[in-house]
Amino acid sequence: MLNSPGGKVLVAANASGRAADPIHYTIAQVAATAGKTFETPITVAPVPQGFVCELTYCDDVNGYRTMVSAGGCVLVVDGVEHEIVAVEPYGTDAGRRAFPKPAQLVLRLLRRHEFRLLRTGG
Repeated sequence: MLNSPGGKVLVAANASGRAADPIHYTIAQVAATAGKTFETPITVAPVPQGFVCELTYCDDVNGYRTMVSAGGCVLVVDGVEHEIVAVEPYGTDAGRRAFPKPAQLVLRLLRRHEFRLLRTGG
């Protein structure tokens, strides 16, 4: 079960477990009514303002919508909690550049263009 510190949604982002794949995570959310855990894969990269998230499945995914409707969340990356205080649009070119070179190429080839800034509190 995921805790909800301070009433915020807790988004547990767990690395895929492969050292060569440091950018793929899973949003795990617990449904309030059913108590079931649902997982949504996301791709994030650290930037000075927080994290850039590539919306592989557009902005109509439960994990993303829950994060936005809650007005933020706690993002756990490699065991460290990061308070996300806002979710903001992020430009396509800047979004791609936030990722390592190999990922930039893949994002371009797959024509990924939906990026969001997960702004951390500071």
